[in-house]
Amino acid sequence: MAEQGRSLRITRAAKKRAATATGKAADAAGEEQTPATKKRVVLGELPNLSNIVVKADGGLNAKKPKPRQLKAVRGKVKKPVTESTASSAPLSGPSLESEDVDPKIDVEPASDDPQMCRAYVADIYEYLHKMEMEPHRRPLPDYLEKVQKDVTANMRGILVDWLIEVAEEYKLLSDTLYLSISYIDRFLSLSVLNRQKLQLLGVSAMLIASKYEEISPPHVEEFCYITDNTYTKEEVVKMESNILKSLMFEMGNPTIKSFLRFNRIAQEGYKTNNHLQLEFLGYYLAELSLLDYSCVKFLPSLVAASVTFLARFMVRPKTHPWSLALQQYSGYCPKDLKDCVQILHDLYLSRRGGSLPAVREKYRQHKFKCVASMASPPEIPAAYFEDVGE
Repeated sequence: MAEQGRSLRITRAAKKRAATATGKAADAAGEEQTPATKKRVVLGELPNLSNIVVKADGGLNAKKPKPRQLKAVRGKVKKPVTESTASSAPLSGPSLESEDVDPKIDVEPASDDPQMCRAYVADIYEYLHKMEMEPHRRPLPDYLEKVQKDVTANMRGILVDWLIEVAEEYKLLSDTLYLSISYIDRFLSLSVLNRQKLQLLGVSAMLIASKYEEISPPHVEEFCYITDNTYTKEEVVKMESNILKSLMFEMGNPTIKSFLRFNRIAQEGYKTNNHLQLEFLGYYLAELSLLDYSCVKFLPSLVAASVTFLARFMVRPKTHPWSLALQQYSGYCPKDLKDCVQILHDLYLSRRGGSLPAVREKYRQHKFKCVASMASPPEIPAAYFEDVGE
């Protein structure tokens, strides 16, 4: 029998807002306001990794909550999600060898958007690459085996899936989500944690990341409330303090999103109507990587490059997804990306992590061009992973 963890719970704050609006209307009419009844829906549970059955095709069939438990959160809107749109310039060909690309090509973003930091992007990337390799900013690639005794990869995946749903419904920036997962992995690399406090770690990490990234971060009480007050304000604040001390207040780590932000060269050579599709597909693949513990061992820049490789392949399966410009821009050859790309491809095809639905449901929405429903070839040609001249 599977060991049971603490239930992940979620609230319907939308009913709270509706009740508030009703109360205001009642006051204007001179009527007495009726208190709202708060409803909480159990999102899921944290089963042990032993519940997972590995299929012959490499897929995962984990014990998962019933569909009725996976109702969407209705959080307060803190800040609208604003993802940048894409620019275009021709740079794509059928193969690496056939591309007429100057080895000294200027790979700075072809955009006048001041947020793209055109004049400084090369220096920014160099700085981010150095920072991501600093040992104290990296989680251990095998912390679940070497440090943790009561937390499994499946539990981590369910927690991340839940946080993705919370971040989406509360309209938190994607940077907040990526930082939250980074804090969780780094903390679990340093401190042994009981599974009963895994959700507490998740909301406390998201609280810190919200303070770092958001203009109007949620209050501590709101994070208590979304767990159905399973944890008190004092417990969340104490865990927040433990995380900050363990990470030595190093909160500004580069994430996958940091490297995707400036990656406009990946969209060069694509038609205008494919730009957003390619961009959203990249975001989807990047968030899928957060679910899988196997991706913890990769540097954020490598995952970002792998996301770009796979997204370009899925949009144009018969065209080589890499180029000399992308190779110079990212610092990675196709063979460097092979392991990560194959994991991402398996995640997309639900060969891995198929029981974690939040991110898939998120990117099935029309506002994200329904990229989670795109078709993809079952295999990536081995020739696409060969370096130039091979």
